[in-house]
Amino acid sequence: MTVVIYHNPDCGTSRNTLAMIRQSGEDPEVIEYLKTPPSRDRLKELVEAMGIPVRSLLREKGTPYGELALADPKWTDDELIDFMLAHPILINRPIVVTDKGVKLCRPSEAVLDILPNPHIGRFVKEDGEIIDAG
Repeated sequence: MTVVIYHNPDCGTSRNTLAMIRQSGEDPEVIEYLKTPPSRDRLKELVEAMGIPVRSLLREKGTPYGELALADPKWTDDELIDFMLAHPILINRPIVVTDKGVKLCRPSEAVLDILPNPHIGRFVKEDGEIIDAG
C-alpha cells in the first residue's frame, strides 16, 4: 500500500497528520504541493475521490481568497480550480490518499479513518492535544 500526503510543512495540521501516518508504520510519499502543485486533472480526481464540492477545498486563511473575491458564488468549479492552480496556497491541506480512500484531514486525526493501521496508540499533537487511537 502506498500512502500519499499533499503536505505543507508550515502547517501544524499537516505536520500532525504526517506524524500520525509515520506513527502508524507507513512511510508516505510526501508531496509538498506548494513546490509541486497537482495538475488540473489530478486536482479534479482528488476532489471527486473525496466526494466534496470544489469550493470545500478552498483555504481562506493566509491566502488571496478575499482579494480574489472567491466567496462570490459566480465562480464555476473550473474557475475555482484555475485559481487553485494559479495560487496553490488556496488548496486546503493536508490531503491524504490511501487504498482505503482520499480525505482532507482536518482535523489531523481524520487520517485515522483511511490508514491501513489506525491503531497508532497515544499521539500528542503539537498543541498538546492527546489523541488515543489504541
